Amino acid sequence: MTRATLLIAAGALVAVAARAEVRHPAHDYPTATRADYVIGCLAGNGFKREFLERCACGIDTIADLMPYEDYQEAETILSMQRGGLGDRGAMFRDTPVARERTEQLNRAQAEVALQCK
Repeated sequence: MTRATLLIAAGALVAVAARAEVRHPAHDYPTATRADYVIGCLAGNGFKREFLERCACGIDTIADLMPYEDYQEAETILSMQRGGLGDRGAMFRDTPVARERTEQLNRAQAEVALQCK
């Protein structure tokens, strides 16, 4: 390679690196939670490589909008609601906290749909 070609290649790499966005969400989530979200997202999209960035963007967006404790509560509530607990499941459906947390997660997921295309 000529010196000019190397300089052009180096310039292109610098330009790409400068465009790469480094995201630091407002709230810190454990790595296992992040990985679980991304794996679930990928599974829901046929494990296609092109969804990796979208899925990673998704958990970053949620972490911007919800403290980890709220996210964990919402996930637990949704899990219990899906668990078919019958009458015992009412406390996971019919309480102000359950409604608030699931609505908070729904709003965050709506934002994911807007930001992570």
